[in-house]
Amino acid sequence: MEITYASPSNSDFGGESSMPTTTRPVRIIPLQHPETTSSSSSSNASPWAALGRWRSKVVSMTWIEWLELFLPCFRWIRTYKWREYLQVDLMAGIAVGVMLVPQAMSYAKLAGLEPIYGLYSGFVPLFVYAIFGSSRQLAVGPVALVSLLVSNVLSGIVDSTDALYTELAILLALMVGIMECILGLLRLGWIIRFISHSVISGFTTASAIVIALSQAKYFLGYDVERSSKIVPLIVSIISGADAFSWPPFVMGSVILVILLTMKHLGKTRKYLRFLRAAGPLTAVLSGTIFVKIFNPSSISLVGDIPQGLPSFSIPKAFGYATSLIPTALLITGVAILESVGIAKALAAKNGYELDSNQELFGLGVANIFGSFFSAYPTTGSFSRSAVNHESGAKTGLSGIVMGFIMGCALLFMTELFESIPQCALAAIVISAVIGLVDYDEAIFLWRVDKKDFLLWTITSTTTLFLGIEIGVLVGVGFALAFVIYESANPHIAVLGRLPGTTVYRNTQQYPEAYTYNGIVIVRIDAPIYFANISYIKDRLREYEVEVDKSTSRGPEVERIYFVIIEMAPVTYIDSSGVQALKELHQEYKLRDIQIAISNLNRETLMTLSRAGVVELIGKEWYFVRVHDAVQVCLQHVQSLKETPKIGNPLTEERQSSFQRYLRQRAEDSSLSELESGNQTSLVTKESDQQLETLLSRKSS
Repeated sequence: MEITYASPSNSDFGGESSMPTTTRPVRIIPLQHPETTSSSSSSNASPWAALGRWRSKVVSMTWIEWLELFLPCFRWIRTYKWREYLQVDLMAGIAVGVMLVPQAMSYAKLAGLEPIYGLYSGFVPLFVYAIFGSSRQLAVGPVALVSLLVSNVLSGIVDSTDALYTELAILLALMVGIMECILGLLRLGWIIRFISHSVISGFTTASAIVIALSQAKYFLGYDVERSSKIVPLIVSIISGADAFSWPPFVMGSVILVILLTMKHLGKTRKYLRFLRAAGPLTAVLSGTIFVKIFNPSSISLVGDIPQGLPSFSIPKAFGYATSLIPTALLITGVAILESVGIAKALAAKNGYELDSNQELFGLGVANIFGSFFSAYPTTGSFSRSAVNHESGAKTGLSGIVMGFIMGCALLFMTELFESIPQCALAAIVISAVIGLVDYDEAIFLWRVDKKDFLLWTITSTTTLFLGIEIGVLVGVGFALAFVIYESANPHIAVLGRLPGTTVYRNTQQYPEAYTYNGIVIVRIDAPIYFANISYIKDRLREYEVEVDKSTSRGPEVERIYFVIIEMAPVTYIDSSGVQALKELHQEYKLRDIQIAISNLNRETLMTLSRAGVVELIGKEWYFVRVHDAVQVCLQHVQSLKETPKIGNPLTEERQSSFQRYLRQRAEDSSLSELESGNQTSLVTKESDQQLETLLSRKSS
C-alpha cells in the first residue's frame, strides 16, 4: 500500500526563505509503528511464551523420542539395515581397531604414561560413546594433542615415573568428562566459538612441531628434556649429540618413510585406501619382526605390558584437582572445536543431523566412565574418524567393533607387544602429527586476510617459544581483541543511488552510484551499543563535513540539511545507543539538520518507540525504504532552493484544464517509471527537472 506524502512547511529548515504555495506530492510506503504498550507486553510475555512452547514440546514427546534423547544410539538401532550396514560396519571397525591399538600405545608414551594406559583409554570409552554419542562415524580414543597437553601439565607437578602421575592423568579424564557434560547439558558449547579457527590452526601447528621433537629421543637413542617449548628441546637434542646411536635412527626413519608412503597412497588412490589404516600395524609388525630376528641391544623396547581388562577403580588424588582445572578446560575446548567439528562434518556427509551439545555430552560420559577404568582423557580422532568414514561405516556399531578388537588385544596379545621397538611407536606419532602442520592454512590466510594470518603467526610463535598454555591464552586474547575492535569500530557506508533504479548501495563499492546535494545517506552495518556509539557519532560528523559533490545531483545547496540512516543491518540497539541517538538528534537540531531513519526491524523500532525516540524525531521521519526518505528529504531541499516567482495571472488563467491535466499526468508517469527502475524512461525525461526532482543533476 502507498500513501501520498505532502512535504511539511519549510519553516524549520529554510529560515526566512519562502516556499511555493504548491509542492509536488510523493508516494511512499507507510511504516507501521507498533503500540508501545502492546509491544512492551508482548516483550514481557516472550519468556513465558518460550516456556510454554518448551512445555508443550515436552508433553507431546513420545516414549521413542525420550529414548532417543537419552540414548542416541537408539536412533540407528531402530532403523538398522542388517543386510546393507552390517558388513561395512564390521570392516570399518576392524580397520580402525587395527589402527587404534598401536596408536594408543604411542600416544600413551607421548603423554608420559605406560603403553597399557593407552590401550585402556581405547577400550571402555569406545563402548560408552557408541551408546551416548550422536555421531555414527566419529572414532574416539587417545589423540596426540590431548596427550601432549596431559604430559605438559603433569610433568610440572610430578615426575612421570611416580605412581601419582598416572593417578593425576586418570583424574584429569574425570574432570574433563564432567566439564563436557555440564557444557552439553547447559547447551553452552557456543562459548568456544569465540576461539578463532586461525588460533586453533596456529596452536595445532606449533603443537605438532613440539610433539615431533619430543619423539626424537626414541630415534636418537638418548634422553631429551621433556618440555613443551621448542628452545629447550632443541638445546637438549644438540647437547646430547655425543650419545647418538645409529640403529634406532635407521629403524625409526625407515618405518617413518613406510608410514608416510602408505598414508599418501591410501589418500591418493581409492583402491589402496586400506593402506592408510594398515600403516601403524605394518610399522609395529615390521619393527617387532626385526627385533625378534636380530635382537639389537641398542634399540629400546616397550617392555612388560600387563595382560587382562582394566578393573573398576575410583580416581584418586583429588587434592590436585584445582591445579588441573586450566588443562581440563583446554582439553574440553579442543574436544568442542575438533571433535564436534569433525562429527558435524561427517554427519553432513552421511545425511543425518547432529546436536553439538548432545555430542559434547556423549564425549563427557565416555571420559567419566573411562576414568573409572584407568583411562586418561580421550576425544575424537581426526585420522581414525576419516578412515572410519572412508571404510564405509554407517552406524556406531563400527565403534563397538573397535572396542572388541582392543579387548582382544588386552586379553591375548600383550605378550607380543613387549617386543615392539619404541622408535616404531615414535614413528607412528610423528606420521600422525605431520598432518597437523597446517602450512596450507597459513598460505590461505596470507592471501585472504592478513589479520587472521597475523593471529595465526602470533599463536604458533608464542606456543612454540612460550609453551602451550601461554600460546593459547595469547592467541585467544588477540582473537578477542580483534573481535572487540571490529565490534567497536563497525563498518559504516555512505550510500548512493544506482542509475535507473531505486536501489541505494555503498558508493565505494559502486562508483557509478550518485548522491544528492544537501542529503547524506548512511548505513550502519552493526548493532548499536555502548562500545561503538562514539565511533558511529564521529563517523557521522565526518560524513557531514566530507561530502563528495562530484557525483551529487539535485538542487545546489551549501550544506547538509538531512542525514538519512539506513538501519536494516542494525539488529539491536541498547540503552546507550538510544541515548546517543537522542544526543545526535539534539546536536543536529542546533545545526538545522533533520535525521531520517529507514528500514528498521521490529525489535529496534519497538526499543526506540519505548524510549520515546520515535516521538522525539517525529513519526513522519521513519520510512520503510531509503528511497522513500530520499523523496521526502529531496523535496524539502528543493523547496529551500526555490524562490517565489510572480507569474502572469492572465497567462495562468489562459491555461486550459486539459493542459493542467497533461502536466499532472506527466508528473505521475515520471514518478511511476522512477519506482519501477526503468532506466530508459529516466534518461528521456532527465531534462524535465520540475517533473522528477530526483533525477536533477548537478548544474555545471
